[in-house]
Amino acid sequence: MPPVIEEHARARLITDGPLTRPVPVDLRYDTADESSTVHVSFGSGTDWAVSRDLLESGLRFPAERGNVRVWPCGRAQLIVELRSDDGVEVFQIDNADLIRFLHRTYEEAQAPTAAATGKP
Repeated sequence: MPPVIEEHARARLITDGPLTRPVPVDLRYDTADESSTVHVSFGSGTDWAVSRDLLESGLRFPAERGNVRVWPCGRAQLIVELRSDDGVEVFQIDNADLIRFLHRTYEEAQAPTAAATGKP
């Protein structure tokens, strides 16, 4: 059974007010999913399916796909904007957490499987 990679990340909900609010973020990637989709769950329990490539691109330059926009915020954070019928939410995620997670997903995708190596 292919592994599922999970990571907890630190994020802040950006609001119209002067203060931001810390929000837990769970990142989940199923290596069996050929679409390379990352499931991102913010504190509210809402699960967003986001392309792994989109998250990686957003670390370097603004990118958008569907209802998700991402862009770098300095060298240490990524901004994620999520649009739905209910409105827009904007989160600021620490790059270190996201980069570690993405690195793990690519490492696992390149790892030889038992079938390929002939080992159980």
